[in-house]
Amino acid sequence: MIVIISSPSGAGKSSICKNLLKLDTKLKISISDTTRIPRDNEVSGKDYNFISEKKFKEKIINQKYAEYASVFGNYYGSLHSNVAELLNNGYDVLFDIDWQGAQQLKKSSYTNILSFFIIPPSKDIIYQRLLSRSELSGDNEEAINRRMSFYDTEISHKDEYDHVVLNDNLDACTQTIYELIQKKRFLI
Repeated sequence: MIVIISSPSGAGKSSICKNLLKLDTKLKISISDTTRIPRDNEVSGKDYNFISEKKFKEKIINQKYAEYASVFGNYYGSLHSNVAELLNNGYDVLFDIDWQGAQQLKKSSYTNILSFFIIPPSKDIIYQRLLSRSELSGDNEEAINRRMSFYDTEISHKDEYDHVVLNDNLDACTQTIYELIQKKRFLI
């Protein structure tokens, strides 16, 4: 099964994904290629595969990506080969991606896709979360404001997902998603 987690920046999708991976040994994350600079706490090959824009564009031309998108001036993409390897080894594949990538996966040949859109309690809370994580992310005020400017566009895609889940409590939100994944597994 393919499990998609999407949200506006700062709504908690990466934290939810990390928690899901701790809870569920049948779930493995799709590690994306990206052209952005690594943050201080990120490790290439574990968090992302950090590659050049030239190499990324070559992979697009050669149709190597199951999904890809340009987000805030950087490319992100999940390789078909990595997804196939995980699925062939009996894992469900978890995607921490935006709405653009989710749309591509839903139009792909992959079956058994379960998608979640995480919404925050408010837009103001997103701004506060982005400010508080700016030390780790390296985002300055301009970058935070740019992310905020995309908030309404990102939220407008929520109805394209199987489930919309409010993240006003990280553990409760993770548990809700975990239970819905278990229910879907039971049905397939």
